[in-house]
Amino acid sequence: MQPLRLVFLGSDPIALPTLDFLAGEGRDLVEIVAVFTQPDRPHGRGQKLLPGPIKEWALARGLPVWQPERLGADEVAQVRALGTEVALVMAYGQILKDDFLATPRLGVFNLHTSLLPRYRGASPATVAIASGDGETGVTFMRVVRKLDAGAIVDVERIGIGPHDTTGTVEAALGRAAAPLTARCLIALREGRLASHEQDEAQVSYCRRLAKTDGVLDFAKPAAELARRINALMPWPACTVDIAGTLVKLGLAEVGAPAPAAVPGTVLAPEADALPVATADGVLRLLQLQRPGGKMLAAADFLRGFTVPAGTVLASLPMPPLVAREPFPRK
Repeated sequence: MQPLRLVFLGSDPIALPTLDFLAGEGRDLVEIVAVFTQPDRPHGRGQKLLPGPIKEWALARGLPVWQPERLGADEVAQVRALGTEVALVMAYGQILKDDFLATPRLGVFNLHTSLLPRYRGASPATVAIASGDGETGVTFMRVVRKLDAGAIVDVERIGIGPHDTTGTVEAALGRAAAPLTARCLIALREGRLASHEQDEAQVSYCRRLAKTDGVLDFAKPAAELARRINALMPWPACTVDIAGTLVKLGLAEVGAPAPAAVPGTVLAPEADALPVATADGVLRLLQLQRPGGKMLAAADFLRGFTVPAGTVLASLPMPPLVAREPFPRK
């Protein structure tokens, strides 16, 4: 049986394990005939245009790379001319229109990093951590015009631990996507791919994150704050103002009960954490970073940055990360 002619669309390094599978063990299943990714973007102080990780991966293997700002009629014609049988999307960053969706003979499929119908949208791993979910996963789904609303083919689940961050969870999701893709492409090629529609009553939405999301309200419970800090690591990261210095927080957990104090009050430093009182419980800050410095374990950070017990950290309202309806576009 001939490999299926596949076009891949992706822009984030989370897709690299799947690409490695497609070009390696999966080469009997599919032949990658082209890769779509976002245009080169400026990076660093010099704002030099640099290729993204998906482009670098494709060029290293001699694959055609297309980088349109928006997919249009020209790209549809190119995909059609290649005799594309299936398109696979993961973290691409563009909405696909009907003419593109209708072009591959066997359809367009997406690897979405949540257990749909939970967390349709742009930041599902972050929201799963912040919401206190014990697990998340990757959903292999058919692509339709409505955001992440297509029929579900299969899922691969992973656990979320108390010290997981978006960085560690997304790395695990990237790895989980490869065996999921293998199962689904085998079924597709053999003509036995089944799917089921999403339960609309269970749908929720997340949104693109912003730097303004990295604030904390110590009138919230310690458990919610620890999840928020871990969820927003590595970006945009939560910060607190300590005596005029904006300190970035890298990891947190819930501590043992302590005498009541005003929410936001720094308690006596511990050997491995900076404890802070909240409305319910103690928040233990495990990793901190000062401007221009490195992220350090709390003990190392506190050796060079004194935070007196009794200091009260300011609280700010925390923007919601999940909703029952799509967030308005800004």
